[in-house]
Order: sequence, then structure tokens, then C-alpha cells
Amino acid sequence: MKSELATILDKDSKLNKENSLPSISIDCVVFGFDTSSLKVLLVKLKDKDEWSLPGGYLWKDENLDDGAYRILDQRTGAKEIYLNQFKTFGKINRNEDFFDEFPDDLWHKQRFLSIGYYALTNFAKVEPKVDDLSDRCEWKNVHELPQLMMDHEDIFNTALLELRKGLNYRPVGLNLLPEKFTMPELQRLYEIILDKPLNRGNFYRKMTKYGILNKLKETRKGGAHKAPNLYTFNAEIYNEALENGFKEAW
Repeated sequence: MKSELATILDKDSKLNKENSLPSISIDCVVFGFDTSSLKVLLVKLKDKDEWSLPGGYLWKDENLDDGAYRILDQRTGAKEIYLNQFKTFGKINRNEDFFDEFPDDLWHKQRFLSIGYYALTNFAKVEPKVDDLSDRCEWKNVHELPQLMMDHEDIFNTALLELRKGLNYRPVGLNLLPEKFTMPELQRLYEIILDKPLNRGNFYRKMTKYGILNKLKETRKGGAHKAPNLYTFNAEIYNEALENGFKEAW
């Protein structure tokens, strides 16, 4: 008797043979920030112990980036997502071994080159969704990952490294922080991503020099200490910096 996963995979395999492009898959490392830790969105397939990154296959009539956005929309429902393609993964048997118990003509068992994307999104605005193949879709702390299927640990580690390297020349925060935030909250985000402390004075000088912040005539209320100023991102300058870079290093 077929397992529930085997039955679903068989149906999914037939649909993908009709609608999807052979040999190309997409895997997304979705990062979120909950004010105290960096999270990554993971999925667990039915009848399997391992977890996976949200992913899928490219439709025949679909642009590559559009496919990544579609997959993320299905998993998160979030519309404001920063998406960055960072590497292609194509080791032999990267997925065949995981589906070893299934028939050789199964779509998912064929050799695929996976296009890796990392995505940044607002943790508070995301409601993780399961699909027919999975029974759980959850945020996990990046330092407390469960066992991942296939080469997804390698994809995750590469994405985190690329995110950290990207801070040397690109801004971050627009898709991770609330609309209004304090400078300590922004610094905390950078420290959590980089996994190291930053000098407060140097951080403040760099951020103000970039020109990506608008200082508001508001402060964060509450707390025993002086209320810190609130900021928002200047979207126009922020997006220009995404394109042209800072040429600065932490």
C-alpha cells in the first residue's frame, strides 16, 4: 500500500511533466527577524523526518525570478520580499538519493540544477503555509536548525554567508524591520546577521552617512532610559544603494 507521500508525489510528478521545465528547480532561503534572532523558514515533507527549504519547479512559460516569487507567495503570502539569486547547485545525485525508495521515472528523482535565492521578509507579516506535500512549515532559529534534506544545509550555509558578505556593500533592514525603528534596533539586526558586536558610535556614523535613513520627530515610548529616536528608511536612496552599493565594510 502506497504511503500518503508516495500517492501525492505520483500525482505531482505527472503534473510537473506536463507543466514544468525539466532539470531546473528553485530553492529559497527565506530569512526573517523577530527583534531578537534571525529566523529561516523551513518545510517538512509528509512521512519524512528531514526538513527542507521552500522550493519548487520552474513552469515552462515562466521567468526564473517570477518562479521564485510564486513559490514564496505560496509559502508566505508576503508581497514585500527582497529576493537575491546567489548560486546554482548541481552536484550529481543531490536529490536522487533522497527519493531512492521511489520509482526511477518520478519527476522529483531526476537530476536537477537548483537555483538558490535568499529572501528577506518581515517576520510579523508572514503566515507560513503547508501544501499537499508537507505537513509543517515553520520559522526556525538559524542557530538551531533541524536535520535538512538533500544538500539544503549547504544551500542554507551559502545563503547566510552571502547575506553577511552583502552587508559590506548593500543596505539591509527594509524587509526585516517594522516601518519605524530605532538605531539600536537596526544595529541589533546587523549584529545578529553578522554574529558579532558592532561599535555603537561607528555604526551610527556609517548609517547616517549613507543617507538611507529618515529621522522622525518621534521617539520610542516606554522603558527606564531616555526614549530613542525613531527612523524610517528613505526608499529611493535605499533602493539606489541596493543597485550601486556602499563600497564600505564592517
